Amino acid sequence: MGWWLAKRRTVQAVDTITRFASAYWTVNFPRPMMAAVTTPGPHAIRVDAVFYRRDDLAGLIWEAEDRFDHPLLAYESARDFRGCRLSFRWRSSGIKPLDAVHGPTLTIEGRDAAGSPRAWYVRLWNYAAGAPEDAQVVLDFAKLDGGFLLPEEADPVWAGDVDRMFVSLVAPGYDASDAMLSGPAEGWVELTGVRCDGAGSVIAIGDVVVPEHGLGIASGYDDSYNLTPARLLRNALHLGYRGALIHYVGMSHYFRLDAALKVTGVLNVACAAWHRDFATRAKAFGYELIWSLSYELFDAHCPSTWKQRAADGSPALTGWVPPSTLLSPAHAGAMAYLRSVAAAFLAIGTAAGLNPRFQVGEPWWWTMPDGRPCLYDAAAVAALAPVAIPTLRGPLDAAQRATLDRAGACLAASTAALCAAAVQAGGGGCVTHLLTYLPTVLDPAAPEAKRANMPVGWASPAFDVLQLEDYDWAAAGATADTARGVAAAQARLGYPAAAQHYLAGFVARPEDALQWGAIDAAAEVARARGVAAVVLWALPQVMRDGFVHFDSEETAMAFDDVQFPLAIGAAAEVAPTFSTAIVTAAGGAEQRNAAWAEARTFYDVGPGVRSEADIAALLAFFRARQGPARAFRLRDPFDCTGADEAIGTGDGVERRFALVKHYGDQVRRITRPVAGSVSVTVAGVATQGFAVEGGGSVVLDVAPGAGAPVRAGFGFDVPVRFAEDRLAVTAAAWRAGEAASVPLVEVREG
Repeated sequence: MGWWLAKRRTVQAVDTITRFASAYWTVNFPRPMMAAVTTPGPHAIRVDAVFYRRDDLAGLIWEAEDRFDHPLLAYESARDFRGCRLSFRWRSSGIKPLDAVHGPTLTIEGRDAAGSPRAWYVRLWNYAAGAPEDAQVVLDFAKLDGGFLLPEEADPVWAGDVDRMFVSLVAPGYDASDAMLSGPAEGWVELTGVRCDGAGSVIAIGDVVVPEHGLGIASGYDDSYNLTPARLLRNALHLGYRGALIHYVGMSHYFRLDAALKVTGVLNVACAAWHRDFATRAKAFGYELIWSLSYELFDAHCPSTWKQRAADGSPALTGWVPPSTLLSPAHAGAMAYLRSVAAAFLAIGTAAGLNPRFQVGEPWWWTMPDGRPCLYDAAAVAALAPVAIPTLRGPLDAAQRATLDRAGACLAASTAALCAAAVQAGGGGCVTHLLTYLPTVLDPAAPEAKRANMPVGWASPAFDVLQLEDYDWAAAGATADTARGVAAAQARLGYPAAAQHYLAGFVARPEDALQWGAIDAAAEVARARGVAAVVLWALPQVMRDGFVHFDSEETAMAFDDVQFPLAIGAAAEVAPTFSTAIVTAAGGAEQRNAAWAEARTFYDVGPGVRSEADIAALLAFFRARQGPARAFRLRDPFDCTGADEAIGTGDGVERRFALVKHYGDQVRRITRPVAGSVSVTVAGVATQGFAVEGGGSVVLDVAPGAGAPVRAGFGFDVPVRFAEDRLAVTAAAWRAGEAASVPLVEVREG
């Protein structure tokens, strides 16, 4: 596997599109209103919207610079629109009409001919022919005027340096005040026959196609609501992602609201329109969709009684700004609402011809930052009769553990009911998935939390697929934590690797984009483990950071984690070797240049071949390694242990320390420690709180304090390969007492 962060397109393939191409418009709006843009045809744009306040305004936006597509797939920045003539048929309903005050207006933001920032306001009705809700509009950017009344209020537009332009859409009751409308107002606009003519009508666009690889991709509506589904799916397809696409329906944009701005219905009109288009296009692109629904809801709109709460009544709030909250698995109304949401999305998928697939995403009882569990909302108190648990971070008594077990049973029952609703909505045959987030549910500081948040009621075969996610660990390269968490989840729930998916990573902030390297490595480890699918989370961040994954051919440095099959006797030849260039001057003075920082050892293990059975084993091993193509382990009979070796000094933050062995001032990296042989001391005190990860590093459970010496003892093997493509051994030579020559050479790792 390989990866790359593309910052911009250089020599990669390009194509052209017509400026104002339908798929590349976006929408924006103030919360809580909602709007969505879709492409009902190749030259058509539709906006569906729902308004709640009298100042709600949606913008249908074209940007001169592509800020959303992957850098290899973005259209070129083109700010001069003077060579463009845009035309379309306008139809609308439930929107202020073209001829009204505050009717649809094209706002153009950029700079005037002198370079000063400017905005122009072009009333579309001034360039329309027809009725206020059904008209043909023509905009020639070389001779365009802003202003309400023309020609008396004409404000000539200079379209030579534009950043963006947008058409404003408001409800009929719009008056610019922040008062509520009498009720939610739904409206729509369609632009059909969208056409751009003129010398500036064609722009370049990236047309890179990454070969199909072994990773899947996840998407999220809350991160992509402003894009067309066609644009989002084009990125996934061109970047090589195939198979089932996990789609998180989100927690803040899908629901309907009542006049008090509380959740009252299932899907708002904009969300439903967007997802119908998304499902239809996913089917056409060859994707399956796994609909992902969590117990998380935007806090400002969540009914108060639905929220999980701590013992003091504080609601469970996430760290998002503004925050979301967690729904109580014990609240009948909240759980019924989730079941209706699941049914609505499954119905959209089946109507598009997709096979029904559903994921329960990260269901859990929330834990406050100080360790207090949120088991004390009114519904939970009635259902669980919970005893007081001041914190999960520490030992718990029998009554407290029993409370967590009851909470786990409640959570398991709620997820079972949710999946049953999805199965029924899908017409039977729905594949069910459970996604659990390991760093939280298996937090070492709260060892009993798994009773509530990884309940035994989830054990196989409660779901068809167990999906494991650990993006905090994956992004940090904490492979030992991942391995330990995966093993614990598998032991507790019993799903074999073939019934598991692994969600590999998430980069929250663009400044941390280099974390993609650790995430890609975690994906490779999961693939080697044999899981049914490995999925990157998530497509919006992949697009933002320019991440490219590709599968590469296996290299000659491939390693088989197996031991050389024959015992190595004292007669074996061991030859540590350096590469030193020595130049001797005429007077005998020397200049020496050491090309290698440490020795590379050569071996001849032929003297270990003692019988015809040994010859057969050696030949079989040589063939299995493809000669020198694949490396393996060798136990050096003269140097295979390290005792009390200094491997680092604590700083209060770092937990990972590479194993090394010291030879005076020379340091040798140990990449193949013997399993079970590693011991660690911190500040002279032995510790059991560590794990050994691949590549020969130890990861401590707790970061050593500043200045604390970290030392280790270990046994180790040397990574070696056969030195030659040909291996010659004969039984006759062995019988004559002649040792076969079996040369091996150490390979560099780490």
